[in-house]
Amino acid sequence: MATFMDSQFLLTTETAKYLYENHGKKMPIFDYHSHLPAKEIYEDLKYNHISEAWLGHDHYKWRAMRSYGIDEELITGNGAMDDKFKAYAETVQNCIGNPLYHWTHLELSHYFSYDQPLSLKTADQCLAVCNDKLTKEGLTVRQMIKASNVALIGTTDDPTDDLKYHYLIQEDQDIDVRVVPTYRPDMGINIDKADYIPWMKKLSDLVGYPITDIKGLVKALKERADFFDQAGCLSADHGMDYIPYVPASEDQVNVIMTKALGGESLEAHEVDGYKTYLIKELAAIYADKKWVMQVHMGTMRNNNSKMFKRIGKDSGFDSVNDHQIAESLSSLLDDIQEKSGLPKTILYALNPKDNYVLGTMIGNYQEKMRGKFQLGSGWWFNDHKDGMRRQLTDLANLGVLSTFVGMLTDSRSFLSFTRHDYFRRILCQLLGEWVEGGEYPRDLDFLGKVVEDISFNNANNYFTK
Repeated sequence: MATFMDSQFLLTTETAKYLYENHGKKMPIFDYHSHLPAKEIYEDLKYNHISEAWLGHDHYKWRAMRSYGIDEELITGNGAMDDKFKAYAETVQNCIGNPLYHWTHLELSHYFSYDQPLSLKTADQCLAVCNDKLTKEGLTVRQMIKASNVALIGTTDDPTDDLKYHYLIQEDQDIDVRVVPTYRPDMGINIDKADYIPWMKKLSDLVGYPITDIKGLVKALKERADFFDQAGCLSADHGMDYIPYVPASEDQVNVIMTKALGGESLEAHEVDGYKTYLIKELAAIYADKKWVMQVHMGTMRNNNSKMFKRIGKDSGFDSVNDHQIAESLSSLLDDIQEKSGLPKTILYALNPKDNYVLGTMIGNYQEKMRGKFQLGSGWWFNDHKDGMRRQLTDLANLGVLSTFVGMLTDSRSFLSFTRHDYFRRILCQLLGEWVEGGEYPRDLDFLGKVVEDISFNNANNYFTK
């Protein structure tokens, strides 16, 4: 029987162990998509309690705690920090088969040198160890980043952000991790959302002129993209619940904008016409700047209206959508290709049913470079052992696995970099199984390079302009 989460965790073949120990384990982390705040990196945030670090922004943990019946006061409420930790300890003990169980213990081992299973029984001991590390030994945000061997962090930023802390980080010679903004224009695309009008006013105030038509909006968004580019931006990111595709002319889009800015309701085809037009304009900007375009699709957000009003967005009440995306995605990408040429693009499927749609779609637009179009890593509800293996296997079946740009955290927690280690173990195990099952030669030099490339090199090269 294997020992609980020892150094050979998830590695059951000799080939897998070799690839991980000699190649995967040593590579730096290129975390090209996260939701980490640049402000906390610059200020080198110091946590006073493990519950702040673990439960402050982590909706994965919140969902599990709710499912276990923990009162909201001990999740996002004002409950005592010790009580929150113990509530999570009791919850995670019961999360058999949930990736939270593995992530939690990887984090405890890597950052706090605590290697016992967390449970209600061990909660007091674990709490003391973690809090001593955070307070007495001063485990700060920057130290967490350094301990994880992180080379780059890509944050997620609205076009109206002043990027103050990105510039301050660049000027601080004591910060040796590269932190780059990512352009996320969702607020300007989602014309059907309540915050569209106030966001447009904010953008107008920022650029210094009124925005009343699509030409003015594209001009303003390009100016903000120029600003992001100067700050080192390498990528844009879009969160799309579905893929819109309704062709519309400039004049038609102007009519739609006039209605929306006047507070009138829009028909579904008007919403999609506006979104389609604007996405195509933005893609042209990205291609010109040699940015990567990331598209995360398939979310159904804020399902619980009562809790949305109480806590707000990104609080654990989202789920997987089941929209049909193939036809609209194909038409949208084809239009972009015809109009301006497609930028480097990563397509992420939140619903695993879409892996084969995206995995075959990327093959339609590969050109001029290896892996220009990517099937994104197992993301959010697929961010577990089965989801990662499925994404890797589907990519291998449909494309060229060795060109894959690898893992990201998509996280709001500075302790979550261990997910890269989790991914690398799964990758090495999968390759090891294929080798020892006679499906691929045991060429350890070549396979070692593949592991290193997927772990770091491919992303490092892909996001270089």
